[in-house]
Amino acid sequence: MGRLDGKVAIITGGAKGLGAAFAAALAEEGAASVIADIADAGTVTAAIADGGGRCCEIPTDVSDEAEVERLVATVLSVYGRIDILLNNAAVFASLAPVGFQDIEVGLWDRVMAVNVRGSFLMAKHVAPVMIGRGEGKIINVSSGTAYKGQPTGMAHYITSKGAIVSLTRALSRELGQHGVCVNTLAPGLTLSDSILENQPHLDMSTEKVLASRALKRHGRPGDLIGAVLFLASPDSDFVTGQTIAVDGGSINT
Repeated sequence: MGRLDGKVAIITGGAKGLGAAFAAALAEEGAASVIADIADAGTVTAAIADGGGRCCEIPTDVSDEAEVERLVATVLSVYGRIDILLNNAAVFASLAPVGFQDIEVGLWDRVMAVNVRGSFLMAKHVAPVMIGRGEGKIINVSSGTAYKGQPTGMAHYITSKGAIVSLTRALSRELGQHGVCVNTLAPGLTLSDSILENQPHLDMSTEKVLASRALKRHGRPGDLIGAVLFLASPDSDFVTGQTIAVDGGSINT
């Protein structure tokens, strides 16, 4: 018996990287993992199904409200419930470090549309389902950079992830009276396949990456699973409005 048997989870951006790891972990604990992504999630869903898990993919641009509405309606028609929303979709791996003065407005708007508006829209349309049931778990994925910044730029991404922390705090106050818990996961730099494939400019072998960490090693997707399952399960039923940093102690050192 898994901790999430019978539950239904939507994972945005679940086709690759951290999202794929989250979808697999939730399915392993018994949830039906619904992957919402603009990318093809066939490899992930096949792997989950081969392992005996429940899963499906619904192509979705989370920045488009009509697509989000369609996603929620489809999940309800197939499964009849939504218990967990994991807002993981974000523009990051494709971004090159650039100073804030050189960020084009169009790119700034695209990052905000996916990273912030997408999380807002997903919560907006999933929350009524959870309110109707009197329970639910919303997990918003931020980043340790929201607390520290970084000297190589990325102000668009960092700003968007700071907004996610504030969104979590706002939603936790509004939804708490309905039994819905809203929390934030803030990973440090994690060596997912998306990062390794799309950001070759990051020198993962240098001491610079590790210098701020109490635990002197790189993070892997598996390091985040425990925190995700805690926030998705009944273990966190009295936890809301919080941010859990999983970064090897970087923020606190």
